[in-house]
Amino acid sequence: MEAAKKHFFTDIGVMLGRSMRHVFRSMDTIITVTIMPIAFMLLFVYVFGGAIQAGTDNYVNYLLPGILLMAIASGVAYTSYRLFTDVQRGILERFQTMPISRSSLLWGHVLTSLVSNAISLVVIIIAALIMGFRSSAGVLPWLAVAGILALFTLALTWVAAIAGLSAKTVDGASAFSYPIIFLPFISSAFVPTESMPTVVRAFAEHQPVTSIVNAIRALLAGQPAGNDIWLALAWCIGILLLAYLFAMRAFKKRV
Repeated sequence: MEAAKKHFFTDIGVMLGRSMRHVFRSMDTIITVTIMPIAFMLLFVYVFGGAIQAGTDNYVNYLLPGILLMAIASGVAYTSYRLFTDVQRGILERFQTMPISRSSLLWGHVLTSLVSNAISLVVIIIAALIMGFRSSAGVLPWLAVAGILALFTLALTWVAAIAGLSAKTVDGASAFSYPIIFLPFISSAFVPTESMPTVVRAFAEHQPVTSIVNAIRALLAGQPAGNDIWLALAWCIGILLLAYLFAMRAFKKRV
């Protein structure tokens, strides 16, 4: 049993290294994922920020959590694309002839998404600091923020895996991410939900991005997150579990 576990984790490590080499050989993926959110942040802070009533003197502090979620949603699209490419090139079938764990290729893509998105988020936070972002949070709140972002990344990555394994075309593999990228626009990411029309507000207050954004914003401000942190965790874990089950089902059909 222990040997099997060791073999499984060794295979995952090999596949993680393979996927990360692909990422570093094509740094445009990380650059693209990083530039778009930073461009949105610059646009909203320096162009629209003066006209937006967010109830805070430092709009970049209010804006940053939503920008981070947009970056993750954009980044996982590349996971779907890379997995789709492996499927189309017959990499899955090729690895089936080798003495490796069947799901290690899938886990390699998932962990690569976690690492590459973490790099992008660090760059975005550095850009936000240059723009005036400040946080009074201590080490534990920052660790909590990191944990929520990691869970959100894993949840969306498993959704991306479903698309990558099931899509018939390259466009179909990445198209799933478009609604997720724009979901923060109908949430509390850019403006308080109280300013929205009744129907829009009802949707905004009962979708996952709002509770996740509110929890991260409160933690970074050194304030109690209240029920938002539990709602955020419930959304992330619920999506993660469902997406994992469907992704593994799609993977088994492929192999």
